[in-house]
Amino acid sequence: MAPSARPSLSAVVPVYNSAGTLAPLVERLEPVLRGAADDFELILVNDGSSDRSAQVMADLARRHDWVQAVDLMRNFGQHNALLCGVRLARCELIVTIDDDLQNPPEEIPRLLAALDEEYDVVYGTPASEQHGLWRDLASRITKLALQRAMGATVARKVSAFRVFRRHLTDAFAAYKSPFVSIDVLLTWGTTRFAAVEVRHEPRTVGQSNYTFRALATHAMNMMTGFSTLPLQMASLMGFAFTLLGFALLAYVLVRTFFEGSPVQGFPFLASMGAMFSGAQMFALGILGEYLARMHSRSMDRPPYAVRPKPPGASDAS
Repeated sequence: MAPSARPSLSAVVPVYNSAGTLAPLVERLEPVLRGAADDFELILVNDGSSDRSAQVMADLARRHDWVQAVDLMRNFGQHNALLCGVRLARCELIVTIDDDLQNPPEEIPRLLAALDEEYDVVYGTPASEQHGLWRDLASRITKLALQRAMGATVARKVSAFRVFRRHLTDAFAAYKSPFVSIDVLLTWGTTRFAAVEVRHEPRTVGQSNYTFRALATHAMNMMTGFSTLPLQMASLMGFAFTLLGFALLAYVLVRTFFEGSPVQGFPFLASMGAMFSGAQMFALGILGEYLARMHSRSMDRPPYAVRPKPPGASDAS
């Protein structure tokens, strides 16, 4: 009996200012991909890098017929670049991995082994992350936001190192918003997620492009772009302050009727006024975030734009 054919495999790598790690990444990916699939490809998506990443990618695509280099018009964000590469992928399975070599390519077979008939998406969760204090804190905040947006318990184990079935992309084929979260979009196509622990190595070249501010912004985009939790929080806060206001009114009336004197103290009244004003501004700020996203979507901005190849340049297969 002839052995069954192995599923084809596409690797997608968003690239940003990583000229120094791209060649080692491709060198380490090649034996892994050849050992995992008979038909494979690597799609490098340059997300508006300011270093020599575009030139290095083009050189790698010329030297390897299984490497495809895609250059975006400007920096759109990691998940936007991922969406571009995922939509260009032609194979049955898609693996995404960062360009900094902190996720070892040699761990890809572990993810593929876990992707059986029971699961559609498998994440490679670092056994111990090699980041700083603020980056780790921001990652935890982001994963809490992601858990609410995804509605899946596996959100706490989400990472950029993932493998999933290509047919899941049909669920978000028409998605055009500039606010992108690949992990949330995958929940539109399946609820069958899993995670396995993998090695996470220290970064040896350059610095992480994900700062605390960038991760916090990404968390806010996920919360307001894919979840109604902030609006629910504003409603609950408004209800709580309304109850507090009635309680204070009752207190003032009781003091006035039974003791014959109003409640004294301007600082008390000023503090309460500031609290209510702050609650109102907080709620208005949340509404503003949602309105800003509605306005952005009404302009029909694309999630990414690909730079045309120069005349005479050949597309990698």
